[in-house]
Amino acid sequence: MKRRSHSTRRNLLVPCLFFALGSAALLAQNNAPQPPPAPPPDQALTPDQLDDLVAPIALYPDPLVSQVLVACTYPLEVVQAYQWLQRNPGLTGAALTQAVQQQGWDPSIQALVVFPDVIKRLNDDVTWTTNLGNAFLAQQQDVMNAVQRMRLKAQQAGKLASTPQENVSTEQHDGQPYIDIEPADPQVIYVPAYDPAWIWGPPLWYPYPHWIWPAPGIVVGGVGFGFYGGINLGFFFGGGWGGWGGWGWHPVWWNHTVVVNNAFIHRYNFNTVNIRNVHGAAVWAHDVDHRHGVPYPNASLRQQYRAPVRQNVQVSHETHGPTEKVGNHEVPHNQPAPRSRTVFSGSENNGAAARAHADHGYSSLGPARTGGGRPAGGARPAPSGGGGRRGK
Repeated sequence: MKRRSHSTRRNLLVPCLFFALGSAALLAQNNAPQPPPAPPPDQALTPDQLDDLVAPIALYPDPLVSQVLVACTYPLEVVQAYQWLQRNPGLTGAALTQAVQQQGWDPSIQALVVFPDVIKRLNDDVTWTTNLGNAFLAQQQDVMNAVQRMRLKAQQAGKLASTPQENVSTEQHDGQPYIDIEPADPQVIYVPAYDPAWIWGPPLWYPYPHWIWPAPGIVVGGVGFGFYGGINLGFFFGGGWGGWGGWGWHPVWWNHTVVVNNAFIHRYNFNTVNIRNVHGAAVWAHDVDHRHGVPYPNASLRQQYRAPVRQNVQVSHETHGPTEKVGNHEVPHNQPAPRSRTVFSGSENNGAAARAHADHGYSSLGPARTGGGRPAGGARPAPSGGGGRRGK
């Protein structure tokens, strides 16, 4: 019998080797400890899940983080605003704010166009944006607590402190500390850009959004934290816009509410169709009219926002609607009176992507990958010099 050539034996060994390696990998995968399953859509998100979800915006200044939380409840309008900016690259300054007045979006979206980097980020990962908005609708108190938790962890790790761009301070209410972040200049805001993995470590449950780090356009910053160039709001709103104390959105952390300055919205001719009291402040209330039919993630929210018209008919002749106590003041709730619209009316072609992502609700919520390599969601590995898994 002829002896097989070396090449013949080698050709037989190669597929056997691949089969053995594949079998070993499959066996290791099956024997590896499996992370706990993601909760069903009707189940509240846990603190760990919310921490991961809010991490990318938790260190935004208070006026901006509250506005972003509100804007994320209208994900389709976020997509529309981004597309509108792409079609109108020459608009800037007062011409931009005047042009956006003609759009029918929620005021939180209209005013957000002066922060193009923020709009781009919200559009770049619309699944994350939608899920953040859904969580804020379903668990507003828990989401605001998560922002405070993440700020405290960052501060304790030495990665959150006052800078020439923003002031970081702590207030006490009923013995509970709350960390405030305010622009250092009342006329200028610097939008932070940072790698959440560098500050808190890789995500435990919820993948960070697919944002690039380091982000283009960062002019000030360190290893994993920086700022975009300063945005002078007087350039957009004129010299008498009032500074950040008069901005349209501001959180009341200890009361777990966002207070809306309707006078700011009215002064700059933003959309006041569904706002009753346009000359004062009000506690923010979600306006289903700007949802454009994007599905709500659970039965409770679907029931809550399915029949808002009946509620508005009942109070339509009242001067003031329900109020909420903020400090020593009774602040009315904004009580939107939604108009009837066709589902997704006025959406752009690319809005179909937002709808498809929105249909997932919390479905993309899953355990973060552990071990080496990139964190879940495409986040880059923590830069050298810090990070690691978050402490409990």
